[in-house]
Amino acid sequence: MPGWIMGETMILPPAPARCVECGTLSLHAGPRVASVKGSAVYVEIRIHGDLEELWRLTQTPELHERWDLRFSEIQYLPRPDAAQPQRFLYATRIGWGMRIVGGGESVGENNGSAGRTSALRFWSTDPRSLIREGSGYWRYVPTDDGVRFLTRYDYQSRFGSAGAAFDKIVFRPLMGWATAWSFDRLRLWIERGIDPAVAMQRSLIHAIARTSLAFIWIYQGLIPKLVFRQSSGELDTVRGFGLTAGLAGQALTFVACIELLFGASLVLLWRARSLFLINIAALVILGFVAFMSDRRLFIGQFNPATLNSAMIALGVVGWLAAQDLPTARNCLRREPERPPEQ
Repeated sequence: MPGWIMGETMILPPAPARCVECGTLSLHAGPRVASVKGSAVYVEIRIHGDLEELWRLTQTPELHERWDLRFSEIQYLPRPDAAQPQRFLYATRIGWGMRIVGGGESVGENNGSAGRTSALRFWSTDPRSLIREGSGYWRYVPTDDGVRFLTRYDYQSRFGSAGAAFDKIVFRPLMGWATAWSFDRLRLWIERGIDPAVAMQRSLIHAIARTSLAFIWIYQGLIPKLVFRQSSGELDTVRGFGLTAGLAGQALTFVACIELLFGASLVLLWRARSLFLINIAALVILGFVAFMSDRRLFIGQFNPATLNSAMIALGVVGWLAAQDLPTARNCLRREPERPPEQ
């Protein structure tokens, strides 16, 4: 298939001998991919939208790769017989110009009023891929107000016990999070009309604004107010209100703890949009307090006027970007013991 995956040619490897039953579908006769109880990735989300539109966005390769964080490129191979599974190629960029490539095949089934099911198995002969082979399914269950969209998949890993340990501790939780985050990005596309690329841009802008503010608050609370308080001039600023040396030190420690706590909250309370407004209000108040204490602070390099203005601007940017962001928390991540009611 010349021209695919950055101009290179890739030949789809033979499908592994193992095969899997996926829900009510069976791709081939054969043993299932081994699965430890509770190890399979399960993600479910409720989408207020049309089943046909959801099917189109998930079953069309050029649309699928736009919302799914796990894949950079997906391409269907020619299908000589409609009765045969649809085979496909995929690639995932992992940074530094490298990517993981693999293949798979899927079978779709229309269950009428019960919805639809798409069963698939996938594999990679790429020696860098942690995933050797796996299988899973997507289910589309109509509800009164939309669709229950869910997936369950499992796979075998490479690299022996070390690979299994890395998969359990790092990779599998990351795959579960990426699946859930992608499902919510798909939901926003259907429900709000937010293009997946726009959702990604907003998420990056929000993350940069939030982590930058968190770093500044923590740095300002730790370095000048606690570590180098004797030489930073912070004590002199507090003494400008007429406090004794002892009270000034206590007051400075209190302010430092508040700044450290707020900086940590910006990271720990990642979804709290109101923290950006608190950030703006606090900077206005601190700027006024600094001005009343010593107006000479505002004529030096990197003074409160310039620093606070930049942090207020970051707060405004973060607050604006934080609206309608995809989040894995909107998905059910644990497979219910009994199917939930529609």
